[in-house]
Amino acid sequence: MKAADSWRQDLGCLRDCRRAGIRHVVVLTALMIVPCVKVAAAGAASCESLATLSLPHTTITLAQSVPAGEFTPPLAPDAPAGSKPTPLKDLPAFCRVAATSSPSPDSTIKIEVWMPAADWNGRFEGVGNGGWAGNISYGALGAALRDHFATASTDTGHEGGTALFALGHPEKMIDFGYRAVHEMTVQGKAIVAAYYGSGPQWSYWNGCSTGGRQGLMEAQRFPRDYNGIAAGAPAAYRSHLLFASMWIARATLVDPAAYIPPSKYPVIHSAVLKACDALDGITDGIIDDPTRCRFDPAVLTCSGADAADCLTPPQVEAVRQIYSSSINPRTGQEIFPALEPGSELGWSGHAGGPEPRNISVSYFRYVLFHNPQWDIRTLDFDRDVALADQDDRGVNNAINPDLGPFQFAGGKLLLYHGWADNLIAPLGTINYYQDVVRTMGGAEQTGSFARLFMIPGMGHCGGGPGCDTFDKVGVLEQWVEHGTAPEKIVAAHRTNGVPDMTRPLCPYPEVAKWNGSGSSKDAANFSCVLRDPSKP
Repeated sequence: MKAADSWRQDLGCLRDCRRAGIRHVVVLTALMIVPCVKVAAAGAASCESLATLSLPHTTITLAQSVPAGEFTPPLAPDAPAGSKPTPLKDLPAFCRVAATSSPSPDSTIKIEVWMPAADWNGRFEGVGNGGWAGNISYGALGAALRDHFATASTDTGHEGGTALFALGHPEKMIDFGYRAVHEMTVQGKAIVAAYYGSGPQWSYWNGCSTGGRQGLMEAQRFPRDYNGIAAGAPAAYRSHLLFASMWIARATLVDPAAYIPPSKYPVIHSAVLKACDALDGITDGIIDDPTRCRFDPAVLTCSGADAADCLTPPQVEAVRQIYSSSINPRTGQEIFPALEPGSELGWSGHAGGPEPRNISVSYFRYVLFHNPQWDIRTLDFDRDVALADQDDRGVNNAINPDLGPFQFAGGKLLLYHGWADNLIAPLGTINYYQDVVRTMGGAEQTGSFARLFMIPGMGHCGGGPGCDTFDKVGVLEQWVEHGTAPEKIVAAHRTNGVPDMTRPLCPYPEVAKWNGSGSSKDAANFSCVLRDPSKP
C-alpha cells in the first residue's frame, strides 16, 4: 500500500471521479478540485488469512476473496417463501469478511466488512439499517464498495424484521439500540487495519430512518467512532414515533367507517396540491414548505353517497387526525408531530390496513407490554406513553441534544429529512435539531458542526417528486477533510435514472426561493433565503 502521507495528499478528490453517470449531484461553496488518485491495497494480510484474526469477543466466520462483477447476497432471514435475493452488479473485486460478535452472553451480532481488493480510498463507511433491522444491508455495502470505501454493516444482533427477538432478551434490545453498531464499527476498523496494514484515516456513517437513529446514537454515545455522520429521516424518538403510528391506525383502522381506501389517496393529494402547491410561486407538484399549507379535507366531503372521488364524514375526520399531532389526552402535550400535507400518496404505510403496521405493533407486543396478544384498542396515550419513556432508559431513543463531545472530537453531522415523508413526521427532526441549537449555544455555534437540510417533495428517505438524490458522504468529506461547510447542496430528481431537475437544498431554517426567471427545474435559478415570517 502507498505510504499514508502519499494518499492523505489526495483526500480532496471529488466523488465524481467514481460516480460516473451523475449518480449523485452535489455543489458546495469553495469546492476544492484536485486530481483523483486511487490507493492500491497491497495489504499486510491476504483476505483468506483474516479467518484466523483474533478480535475481542468476536469470531471470524468467513474470509473470502470475491471477484469483480456480480455478487448474489444471502437471502434475508424473513424473506417470503420462494423469493430470491437481488444480485449486486458492477462490483469491484473485494475481500468479504463475516464475523459474529458477542459482547454479552446473550449477544449474537452478525457483521460483514467489505474491502476493495485495490484502489481503496483510505476511508471507512458504516451503513445503516431500516425498521427493526434483522439483516445485513447488502445493497448499501455494494454502493459504498463501488465508491472505493471499506464498508461494514450489521444485523444489529437478531434475524427478522419484527421486535419478536426482544421478548425476554433485554441484552438483545441493547444490541439493537446502540451496541451492535458500535461493535461493528470497532471490529470493522480492526479488520480493515489487519487487511491493509493500517486503519482508515477517515470514518463516515451513512444511514436513513433506523439508520438515521443509529447515526445520532453514535454521535451521542460514541462521539469518536465517526468523523462525519449523515443521518436521514432519523427515527430518533423511536417510542413516541411508534405511538404516532398507532394514532393514525386508531383513526383509520379501528372503525371500518373511517377507513380510507388507498385508491382515494390521489384524490386527497390532488386537493392538497390545488390548495398549496403554488404558495412558493411555482406550480410543480411540490409543496415547498408544508407548514404554510392550510388545507381543510372537508372540501372533499361527499355530497351524497360514498364515491371514489370524495370522502365520507368519518373519512374526513380520519384525514384530520392524520394531519394532527398525537396528543396526550390528559395533559394536552404533543407526543409526536403529524405527517405533513404532500405525504398522502404514501399513507398506506400507516393507514393502509387491514391491520396496523407490523413494525409498530411488534414494539407494543414484544418490547413494551411483553404480550403477544396485545390489542391496539387497549392503548392509552397518557399512561402508556409514560411507561414507554420509563422503559426506554435511552436504549432506543436517540434524543440527547448535548453533542458537545462529538463537536469536541471534530465530528460533523449532516441531518436531512423529506417534507413529504409518509412514515416519520419531518417536524420530529426539526424539533430535535432545535433542541441541539438551544443546548449547543445557538444557531451559529451549532452550524459549525451540525446542519439540517429539509427536502421539499421527498418521501421517506427518497422518492417523490422532489430532488432526492445527492451525495451525503461527499458533503461530509468536504466538511470534515477540508473544512468546507455546506452552504447549500444541489440535489437532483431522476426519472428512469436520468436527472431531469435540480434544486438547492438549504440549511434550515433557510428555504430555496426561485429567482423569478429561468427554468424552475434548474438549481442555478434559486437562492437560499430565510422564509418571510409575515407570510402564511
